[in-house]
Amino acid sequence: MSELTSVAHAGPSAAFFDLDRTLISGSSAFTLALEARAQGLIPTGQFVKDALGAAWFKLAGASDDTANEVRERILGAVKGLRQEDLIALNGEILPRLLARIRPEARRLLDLHRHARRATYIVSASPVEIVGPLAMSLGMTGGIGTCSEVVDGVYTGELVGPFCYGVGKVEAITDLARWEGFDLAQCWAYSDSAGDLPMLEAVGHPVAVNPDARLERIARRQGWPIVIFSQRTKSVIRRTTAAVATTAVAAAGFGAGWKFRSLRS
Repeated sequence: MSELTSVAHAGPSAAFFDLDRTLISGSSAFTLALEARAQGLIPTGQFVKDALGAAWFKLAGASDDTANEVRERILGAVKGLRQEDLIALNGEILPRLLARIRPEARRLLDLHRHARRATYIVSASPVEIVGPLAMSLGMTGGIGTCSEVVDGVYTGELVGPFCYGVGKVEAITDLARWEGFDLAQCWAYSDSAGDLPMLEAVGHPVAVNPDARLERIARRQGWPIVIFSQRTKSVIRRTTAAVATTAVAAAGFGAGWKFRSLRS
């Protein structure tokens, strides 16, 4: 499966969080590309092309062809770079991403942690960024796209599934099998219809600041829809379903889970 970076966790239930426009406002990949350009790791022309491609991907939505294009763009962007150079960018990138964590998302993480529920970021962004960010937030782990490294240099090939769409389901299913999670007791949060496979794979899907397609599907399925503010500490809109689910969540959080140590 996609590479996992983790710390101690507990229980048969977990909460899986998409990263971009869910946990954070904006794009982690764009932040990474911006710093990589500033450090001279990628040329300006490639940066502009990748930025435009990422914007189109968000507008166009998910499809196999589009996902393949984004996968190739991500792998091509790091091809030939030294892994240590990419990891070194975290010194600049992580503070920026942490500053963009939505306040409501922090509260959700706290609620799940208080319930002794494992928490994971699940993102197409490189695991070298996703893992340290998850650890900085005190989460159980980060699942991200893992690029092949030979002699310390990225080859442009993928190790495991591309952590997007059905690739996320493959990743969390493998994790659930290894850690003994029951996906029917798990939660998933995302803003994008591209994450429908992950949302449909768990018992408690939640749409966060959803795109138009995801909002239509969430309303049809009766899933909670929550709108996180960009800069304030309040949720500015919730559907009736979201309020009801919050009450259910509170009951589940109150029950809690027995803490168990991380497997080696």
